[in-house]
Amino acid sequence: MAIWLVTIAITVPGITLTAAMAGETGQASSSPILNQQTLFRSGNDSYHTYRIPALLVTQKGTILAFIEARKNSRSDHGDIDLMLRRSFDGGRSWSPSQIIADDGEHTMGNPCPVLDRITGTIWLPFCRDNQQMLVIKSEDDGQTWSGPLDITSTTTRPEWFWFGAGPGHGIQMENGRLVIPAWGDGVKKLGKVQFSYTFYSDNHGSTWQVNTPLDLDTSDECEVVQLVDGRLYMNARSRQQKHQRAYSFSTNGGRSWSPVQFDERLPEPSCQGGLIRFTKQPQFQRNRILLSTPANPSGRERLTIRLSYDECQNWPVSKILYAASSAYSDLAITTDHHILTVYEADNSSRIVLARFNLEWLTNGQDHLRSNPGS
Repeated sequence: MAIWLVTIAITVPGITLTAAMAGETGQASSSPILNQQTLFRSGNDSYHTYRIPALLVTQKGTILAFIEARKNSRSDHGDIDLMLRRSFDGGRSWSPSQIIADDGEHTMGNPCPVLDRITGTIWLPFCRDNQQMLVIKSEDDGQTWSGPLDITSTTTRPEWFWFGAGPGHGIQMENGRLVIPAWGDGVKKLGKVQFSYTFYSDNHGSTWQVNTPLDLDTSDECEVVQLVDGRLYMNARSRQQKHQRAYSFSTNGGRSWSPVQFDERLPEPSCQGGLIRFTKQPQFQRNRILLSTPANPSGRERLTIRLSYDECQNWPVSKILYAASSAYSDLAITTDHHILTVYEADNSSRIVLARFNLEWLTNGQDHLRSNPGS
């Protein structure tokens, strides 16, 4: 299998869409802040379309924005490379693009990065032609990347003939376990179905293990977050025309999952979404988890940011970030506690990065306060 990993400078200018509101200082502010810029635009640099964004913040605070760069068409299959841009100032400005995985006419897709906070290593699982699971790593803040390692045999099962990581980002649990959300397709003896699952590593990425998949044909693309009681919560794209977000819990670190349920309070058109913890007690006064999905069940539009204060039981805060055509997204939190959302906009003709604060999301009703001495 020939895979070339190269670094190529490609100039993709950021375009500011919405000016930041007064009060932006680079630190958490009590004034609402919203700033948006285009990171990738279809047709730039000889690529037909950019899709499937993912975000990660490194130990040094560098923000990594991963993307599928589709060479010849919008199709999910064909000549697709993995591309990366980096930001060193909290998402305000961005480096030129670099290609980190290219295998000619093959599809290099479904990026799902995870940071090992203990070693500082950034792991990037992704798939080749949706039939091989590969992983590369960076130990220098995303500047350079290792050659690919094929982990298909330990992260999938032989009866699955179609699968992918994430897309979005993985997490590291409090006990150090790295957990990668994923989806599979095509259990041969049952016909064409899809399902969510996770794979994980307990030795800092040296080896990986696959878990028991969730209920067949109820969900697929997914993300996970660890709750304060230690459980994992998965929020996933639904199947069978449910048009409601699917969810499940794991009490054993992702080895097995509860029956999939659907949340009628979270309408969706069946689309990937972002999920991340924003704050946690006792460092901050409240537990907060964020979710980003298009909220129109009839079509991919109205990208909405939701906020939970009770560990994903309820989502009392919701605000539309982009009302027009919008689809896949991912979330990250900067070192100065701004929220980042990267998302597909305008029928995937561009990839937009939004940076905002808690005050913008809650219309000034909630403020970020840390607990003294925490």
